Amino acid sequence: MPEPRRRSAHRARPHDTRRPARQAKRRTPGDAVRRAAYDVLRAVDTRDAYANLLLPRILRERELSGRDAALATELTYGTLRGRGTYDAILDLCSDRPVAKIDPPLRDLLRLGVHQLLRTRIPAHAAVSTTVDLVRSVAGPGQAKFANAVLRRVTSRDLPGWLVVIAPEDELGRLSVTYSHPKWVVSALRDAVGPAEIEDLLAADNERPGVTLVARPGRIAVEELYDLGAGPAAYSPYAAYLPEGDPGELAAVREGRAGVQDEGSQLVALALAAAPLDGPDAAWLDVCAGPGGKAALLSALGAQRGAKLLACDVQPHRAELITRVVGDNTTVLVADGTAPAWEPASFDRVLVDVPCSGLGALRRRPEARWRRTPQDVGELGPLQRRLLTTALDSVRPGGVVAYVTCSPHLAETRVVVDDVLRARSDIKRLDAVDVLTSVAPGLSHLGAGPYAQLWPHRHGTDAMFLALLTKL
Repeated sequence: MPEPRRRSAHRARPHDTRRPARQAKRRTPGDAVRRAAYDVLRAVDTRDAYANLLLPRILRERELSGRDAALATELTYGTLRGRGTYDAILDLCSDRPVAKIDPPLRDLLRLGVHQLLRTRIPAHAAVSTTVDLVRSVAGPGQAKFANAVLRRVTSRDLPGWLVVIAPEDELGRLSVTYSHPKWVVSALRDAVGPAEIEDLLAADNERPGVTLVARPGRIAVEELYDLGAGPAAYSPYAAYLPEGDPGELAAVREGRAGVQDEGSQLVALALAAAPLDGPDAAWLDVCAGPGGKAALLSALGAQRGAKLLACDVQPHRAELITRVVGDNTTVLVADGTAPAWEPASFDRVLVDVPCSGLGALRRRPEARWRRTPQDVGELGPLQRRLLTTALDSVRPGGVVAYVTCSPHLAETRVVVDDVLRARSDIKRLDAVDVLTSVAPGLSHLGAGPYAQLWPHRHGTDAMFLALLTKL
């Protein structure tokens, strides 16, 4: 098998998102940039908020744009990604363990460490602005403590600290160096193999670009190019937006286009392209919220005269689906494990099951700290029930796509193999062949019949795809 496509010929190093020093001189009144980043960090910690949903709203509400918005974004995501590394450094620089530091102060210290070690903000500015924010949030006593700790951090650069803090065992070294919990490192290594694990972990710490989708029949992808986006690598409906807020584009606001990772587009396109026998008029999306894949399937189905039923168990997620799908789609609040439709009613079925989200750590860095091995175990029975529902819902000759945004073996091939072991009416299709027919430039998806996308190989989220047909 050919060597996987890498982002660099050199061994991956911890990502360094350095900014020009001149940006540190632009402080908004009251340092609203750092306050915005801190408020998102606290919401992630206390309310299980998602940074990718909350930060854009805060930036709009506080009228932060341009360089200020870019810096707030870098500080927020960079601090979330680097938390494991930063905590190991803070443990050596503080007179108390990180776990015993008051959570608001701990978030501020992490924010300060990120500025010191992974940006070009001058050390004196990083320390003073962080200490000022500590003083306003936690009082003068805590500000003195923060000042002392951060000045100790300035004694080394990041490579120097990694020499000191990285454990000797390989799993511990990878965990601290690339800021992933040990159990995540272990699970990802099992999935991708030891030769590529550092490349994958490094890719998880890269800032992902914005990928748009041109929903067919509503807008041509070339129109997105005219708006400043560039051609994508694989999906014929994708375009890369190099800068700016996609929400400011009229095409996105009107639902003709959307923001959707290229991997998410590709698995939906694979379901639509998979060969089947007989009619092709009734499609089902079992777990459709918040609606990205459903919107693409709805647009594709409309061009073929197919109708889509899109379901979600949560009413608020069903409402999000309603906003992006076309007239050929019915949205239903329903539990996918207790179907509200007759068996064998559909020609094509997508079941994008709830999962750990370990395939989207670039976009949702907080997931690496929020998820636990127990979560994976608890999700397994639900994933199996949903796949069983999908298989029961498709007619003989129809196709089911089982999809996860996780490469964890316990959520991917193990689930599919377990369910199929008890059934003699299902055949595996070669998902690799179908994906490469949709996107001829794709390679290194695995040996089949299952397909796995990877951030370090393909620049996408780590989407898993199994295509199954009923006999």
